Amino acid sequence: MPLIPEEPQIHESAQGPRTAPTPRPVPGPRPAASSRPGRPSPPRPAPPVQRASRDAAPAKPAPSGPAAPAATAPPATPATPQIQLIPASAEGALDAAEEAVDLLLDSGRAPGEVLVITTGAQHPWTEHELSFGEASYWTLHDAGDDVFYTDAVHASRAATRPVVVVAVNGDSAATALPLAHSRAGALLICCGDPQQINAVLGAGV
Repeated sequence: MPLIPEEPQIHESAQGPRTAPTPRPVPGPRPAASSRPGRPSPPRPAPPVQRASRDAAPAKPAPSGPAAPAATAPPATPATPQIQLIPASAEGALDAAEEAVDLLLDSGRAPGEVLVITTGAQHPWTEHELSFGEASYWTLHDAGDDVFYTDAVHASRAATRPVVVVAVNGDSAATALPLAHSRAGALLICCGDPQQINAVLGAGV
């Protein structure tokens, strides 16, 4: 009989189960060692402080030269108002002043910019408003909404306005005209005798 070769038998005990290869640790930063319980971790030493060399000389401040003088603005000179003369008699000075006020308002001047001063008899508006008392009278002045009329007696209390019209209708021109000149911001209109006005304000007015 022919012989059938026997197949070799593989015994499980000979080879054994296969195991996965153990991974190698990847090099990297190591975790900080945890401090043991009950013992505080020692403080890290502070970096050394750099000390200046003893041989280094302290820096000397640069010599400062004389300070430049500050520029000073020239003193402001008060504005001189323009003077306009309207010849009129003492009796007609008040009417001439009224006409001058009308022309100013027609040219675009605001009523609150005009002050009228009489050197003699008061303007009818002044007499009317003073009949209600000086407090009410000066309240109208402070409001500055309309033309304000006053006389040589009360003119010193009046404030400056751009235009002042003077009616030279009395004997107080020597005091009223300089006062009116000081109250006029841009224009002073004098209605009266030219010689009398020139004698007070100066020749050539």
